[in-house]
Amino acid sequence: MQLLKSIILTTTLVTSGIFMQPCFGQNNIYVANSGSDKNDGTFKHPVQHLEAALLRATGYVNKDVVVILHGGLYPRQKTIEINQVNFRAHSLTIKSYPNEKVTITGSSKINPVWQPYKGGIIQAKLSTGFAPDQLFMNGKSLPMARYPNFDSTARVYNGTAKDAINENRVKTWQAPAGGYIHALHAGEWGSFDYLITGKDDKGALTYEGGWQNNRPSPMNKQYRFVENIFEELDAPGEWFFNKTTQTLYLYPSTGTNLNKAVFTVSSLTDLIHVIGSKEKPLSNITIKGIDFTQTARSFMLAKEPLLRSDWRMYRGGAILLDRTEHVIISNCNFYELGGNAVFLSNYSKNDTIRDNYIHTIGGNAIAFVGNPDAVRSPAFSYETFVPWDKMDYQPGPKSSDYPQYCSATGNLIHHIGTIEKQVAGVQISMSSHITVSHNTIYHTPRAGLNMSEGTWGGHIIEFNDVFYTVLETGDNGAYNSWGRDRYWRPERNLIDSIVAARPGIQFLDVIDPITIRNNRFQCDHGWDIDLDDGSSNYHIYNNVCLSGGLKLREGYSRTVTNNIIINNTFHPHVWLKNSNDIFEHNIVSLPYAPILMNHWGKIIDQNFFLSKEALTEAQILGLDKNSMYGDAQFIDAKSGNYRLKPGSPTLKTGFKDFDMNFGVTSPTLKKLAQKPVINPLVTSANQGKQNQVEWLGAHFKNIESLGERSAAGLLDNNGALLTDLSASSVAAKNGLEKGDVVIKINEDSVNAVEKLLKAYQKIKWMGKAKLIIVRNQNQQVISVNFK
Repeated sequence: MQLLKSIILTTTLVTSGIFMQPCFGQNNIYVANSGSDKNDGTFKHPVQHLEAALLRATGYVNKDVVVILHGGLYPRQKTIEINQVNFRAHSLTIKSYPNEKVTITGSSKINPVWQPYKGGIIQAKLSTGFAPDQLFMNGKSLPMARYPNFDSTARVYNGTAKDAINENRVKTWQAPAGGYIHALHAGEWGSFDYLITGKDDKGALTYEGGWQNNRPSPMNKQYRFVENIFEELDAPGEWFFNKTTQTLYLYPSTGTNLNKAVFTVSSLTDLIHVIGSKEKPLSNITIKGIDFTQTARSFMLAKEPLLRSDWRMYRGGAILLDRTEHVIISNCNFYELGGNAVFLSNYSKNDTIRDNYIHTIGGNAIAFVGNPDAVRSPAFSYETFVPWDKMDYQPGPKSSDYPQYCSATGNLIHHIGTIEKQVAGVQISMSSHITVSHNTIYHTPRAGLNMSEGTWGGHIIEFNDVFYTVLETGDNGAYNSWGRDRYWRPERNLIDSIVAARPGIQFLDVIDPITIRNNRFQCDHGWDIDLDDGSSNYHIYNNVCLSGGLKLREGYSRTVTNNIIINNTFHPHVWLKNSNDIFEHNIVSLPYAPILMNHWGKIIDQNFFLSKEALTEAQILGLDKNSMYGDAQFIDAKSGNYRLKPGSPTLKTGFKDFDMNFGVTSPTLKKLAQKPVINPLVTSANQGKQNQVEWLGAHFKNIESLGERSAAGLLDNNGALLTDLSASSVAAKNGLEKGDVVIKINEDSVNAVEKLLKAYQKIKWMGKAKLIIVRNQNQQVISVNFK
C-alpha cells in the first residue's frame, strides 16, 4: 500500500509539473531487488522496481537517462508500458549492470506444499487468482496433461494421434472445459488451436477457435493433440490445474527433488510495451543485456489476418514496439516464451533488433507488421478480391503507419513455434525497406524468413544462414513469400488480361525491389527459396541453396542470377505472360523441374550445369542455348565451401565468385550457433561413379549384378536398391526395409538412383508420395511421408 501511495503521488507530481529535476547532476538510475522505491535511485540507494525507475526518469526532461538493473529476477504481474506520459527524456537506456544477469519474467514463484494424490501424482493447493498457463520447474516448461503424451522424437507437436478427440476418448473426460485442441491445417499450411468449452447434451465435445490460420480448412486428421485434460494426466512431467478447487496436480519425473525444485507459473503474455503515437513517436530508447522469459502462451490471441497471406497473428510479444523511432534492442536473451519475442507494430522507423539470442518460444522471433489502414484496396482473405472498378490505382501506402528502414541483424534464432506453427524467425508484413542480415535461424516449424505480401518492398535479405526449416508443416520454404497484392488473382489468364490493360498494376504495392543476396538456405521439406502466388519485383543473387532448390511461381520481374543450387534445381511454376523473369549465370545441380509452364520469361541462359543430362533437358525445352556443363571446381564441396578454384569453367558463363560469410557475427553467438549438415554433392553425372545415394536416411544403389536382380525378383536392372538404413531413419519409420527396390515415385519411373533423386526433387515439397517397390519378388504400394 505504501508503494502504491508513493507511485500515485509521484505520478501526480509529474503530470502537474511539480516534480523537480534531481539536483545531484547525474542521469543514472539504479534498480536492485534489495532497494526501495522510496530511495533516490543512486548507486548506493537504488529503487526496487523498474516502474519506479521510469517514474524517476520523468524528472530528467530532455536529458539522457540510463536505468541500470542489478542482477536478479524481476517478476512481472503487469506489462510495463513506456509511453508519452512517463518518457520525457531525450534518450532512455535500460540495461543490466556489467557482468550481472538480469531476468525479467512473466511468471510468479509458487511454494506448493505437495501431498500424495494417487498413481504417482501429487497435489497442492494454489491460490494465485488466475489459472496458470504454464508451469515451470527450475526454469523449464512442463507439458500440460495431454494426449498423446509428450514425445521429443515426434515430428509434429511432440506427439499427435488420430483419435485425440474421437467419441470414445471424449467419453472418458468428465469436465474437459478449459482444455485445448491443437491441430495442423488439413494441407499442413500452419496450425489451428481451439479452447474446449465443454460437452453438449449428447456428450459431444464443444469448442471455439480455429481462427489462427487465414486459409480455413478442417483439422488435419492425423496431426492433432489435446492438452489440459485431467484424465490425461498419466505421464511423468505432466501437470494439471483445477480452477474450481484451486488445486495443482503434478506427475513428477523419476528422481525429481521436490524439496529443491523451484516452481513458477505464468499468466502474462507481454512484458514491455514501448508505445508512441502517430503525432509523436517515442524515440531514442535502448534495451540491452537483459533476459526475458516465462511468458504465457498467446495462441488463442492470434486472430488478426495479415492481408491475404496464410497468417493470422497476435500483435504483441515479450517486447512490443508501436510507433517508435531509433529504438535498439540488443544483446538480450529471449527464451521459454509462450508467444512472440519482439514485435514491431505500425509506424516504426530506424529501429534495430541486434545480436539477440531467441530460442524455445511459442511464436515468432521478430515480426515487422504495419497497419492495414495504410494499405490501398486491402483484402484480407485468399478468396477476397477488390473489384477492378473500385480499386485504388495510386501506388504505395496511404500513410506512414508501418515499419520502415528497420533492421534485424546478427540474431541467433532457433526452436521457435513450439505451439504456433505459422511463425518465422523474421516475419515481414506491410512494411518497407527492412534489412535482415547476418542472422542464424534454424529448427523452425515453417519458414525461417517469411514475406507475407509485397507491400511495400525495398527489403534487403543478406548474409543469413537459414536451415532445418519447414520441419512440422509442408509446402513452404526456408525463405517464403506470397505476392497476393492488389493485382493478384489465382487465375493466370485473368492476371494476364488486367496487367495488359493496366501496365504497372503489378507494382502498385511492391513499389521497390526486394533483394535476397549472399544467404545460405536449406529446406528438406519444401524449397530453399520459395516465391509463391504472385511474388514480384525481386533481385536474387549470390545465394547458396543447399537442398530444396529455388522456386518462382507466377509473378513479375524476378532476376535470379549468380546463385548456387546444390543437390536440387530451378523450379519454375505457372509463369505469366511478359513476366520479364531472368534466370542466368547460376550453377545448377539437377535438371529443371517446371510445372504448367506456358511462358518462359525474358532470359533463361548462360547457366552452368553440373551434368550434361541437366543441360540437355533444359535445351530440349528451348532454354539455355549458351549454357555449359561440367565440374564447377568448388574448393571443398564436402565441407560446404562452394567458393571456386582459380580457372573454374563456371566463370565462362558469367558466374562470379562471392562472399559466403553467413550467419551471426557476435563471437558469443557464433559459439552457440549450429551449422547445417552438408550432404555429398549429387549430380546425374557422378551417379555412375558413386552409384550410391542417401535418401530419407537410407542408402540406395543401382542394380548392377545378376545376383542383385535375382534376389529382388527383377526382370532387368531398373530400380534403386535399399542397402542399409537405421531404425530411426525416415525410411524405416515409413515401413521401408533393407532389400526393397524402389521402381516408381508417384508417376515417375525409377530406373536408377539418379532417377530416384530427380523424381524426389520434383515432389519433395508435397511432403509425401506413393512408392511402388519390389519386396520379396512382389510389387507393393507404400505411402511415404518425407518428414
